[in-house]
Amino acid sequence: MDFYVILGVERGASGTEVERAYTRLARRYHPDINPGDSEAAAFFRRVTDAYQTLRNPERRRAYDEQGEPRTTVRRTSVEFRGFDFSTPVSGASATFGELFSELLPDASGSGAPEAGGDLHGEITLSFEESLRGAVRQLTVTRLDACAACGGSGVRRAAERGCAACQGSGATQWRRGHMVFSKACAACGGSGRQRQRPCTACRAEGTAAVTEQIRVQVPAGVADGSRLRVPGKGNAAPRGGPAGDLYITAAVEPHRLFRRDGDDLLLEVPVDVHEAALGADIRIPTIDGSTTLRVPAGTQSGARLRLPALGVPARDGARGDLVAEVRIVVPRPEDERSRDLLREFGRINPAGSRQHLFTE
Repeated sequence: MDFYVILGVERGASGTEVERAYTRLARRYHPDINPGDSEAAAFFRRVTDAYQTLRNPERRRAYDEQGEPRTTVRRTSVEFRGFDFSTPVSGASATFGELFSELLPDASGSGAPEAGGDLHGEITLSFEESLRGAVRQLTVTRLDACAACGGSGVRRAAERGCAACQGSGATQWRRGHMVFSKACAACGGSGRQRQRPCTACRAEGTAAVTEQIRVQVPAGVADGSRLRVPGKGNAAPRGGPAGDLYITAAVEPHRLFRRDGDDLLLEVPVDVHEAALGADIRIPTIDGSTTLRVPAGTQSGARLRLPALGVPARDGARGDLVAEVRIVVPRPEDERSRDLLREFGRINPAGSRQHLFTE
């Protein structure tokens, strides 16, 4: 993966710009900030490698000229072709290690193609967008298959047969009376003469591109949720599977509603007489407004639940709207109001604190 692409800087970026890009990425992907996230830890290691290379003038110059050193592990498939007794075997008998010396080194190789790296981004949503869903257009710079070589890493040219294996793609050798074959090392088993490396992509098979990606945000996404866009990460060298694009949603708070799972919480002020006598009051919802029935004798802190007026869930259902009652005590502004409250106290002697003095 191109170090400049990883840090998100131009190839002519100054040391200060490289430092600033590293600091920004470290604050987002450092393992201490993302405990248990192996993907973030792996990406942070790549960020650190890129930073340490580009901040050092000598290492940066070498990288610009030669690219990133790669370690290529090749697996050679070996096939047993049978026995050949037409030619006598002379000399001492071969040991097991000698017979299979060309087979055993490949036992630990891995034939799985290398996958492309994942990319990470962030979008900001309003509270309403997080509940109803939204569409975002993101500008993403990523590695795609090189247009010059089609992702092969070699120059396009007319094919010629491999001289080492006469175009068969395999070479044979004998160990005693046993005959083995394996993919030709000169052409990689293709039977075609190897092409010269592509200079446009430094034989990587990938090149940096910038494109617009449409992201569909589903309804009900929560703050901190990660959305996956398959195949929109970095392309893999030599035709391996491309990585994915992961987008973290940052949801802005609402002035009235709070989220609790799939439920919405709303603090509702209720007057004393409404709580004591009961009342039907109008309250807002995310879809408009509705009527909330406050039972007589409702206490402050009570939770009144309105079904299916909360957050849309992925199974098609919806959470509830939970009204948290907050009783508003009036401040009497005239003598008549104070007389009525005193009269109310005489008719209804206070007993709300008796439990504080009983065992």
